[in-house]
Amino acid sequence: MCPPAVIGAALGASSATAAAVGTSVYMGLASAGLQIRGQQIQAKTQAKVQENASKVERQRYLNEVSSLRSQQAQEQVAMAQKLQSNKTRAREARATARVSAGEAGVAGLSVDALMNDLTRKEAMYNNSVNTQAQMLDVRRELSLRDAGLGFTNNMLRINRPIEEVNYAGALVSGAQTGLSTYGALK
Repeated sequence: MCPPAVIGAALGASSATAAAVGTSVYMGLASAGLQIRGQQIQAKTQAKVQENASKVERQRYLNEVSSLRSQQAQEQVAMAQKLQSNKTRAREARATARVSAGEAGVAGLSVDALMNDLTRKEAMYNNSVNTQAQMLDVRRELSLRDAGLGFTNNMLRINRPIEEVNYAGALVSGAQTGLSTYGALK
């Protein structure tokens, strides 16, 4: 590296101001170099932070969807168990009613009406269970859609564009630093 006085003399400065000019040139170059390197480090760090945050967000979303699907499976099993239990109870009720009617000596339309009433009650219960299942499915689909929108919004928030290194701005700022140094040394 050349001494500041040599740089100043090469730039046409008189011997009295050559050292000040040389020093100001070095200060300007150092300032620009440090700004550029700082911007590069900042961009690299931001890219790594975004990458890590994106991984965390993807895992959060997968966990949320998995939880909703697991809940759906559990609810479907519970609904199937309710329907099966209702079917068994209805079959038992019809059998009991038929035996009771036979023991009482009742037959014909009144027994048929009783059987139809028990079948109607079974169907009403099954319909209410199925309607409840449909409403739960709609709610879950809305939750899944909201989770997807939340994931998309979070990914957009996390992965904002990273500013590129501003070489021109760093050089201008370095020149200003050099001129300020020259003014102070003069």
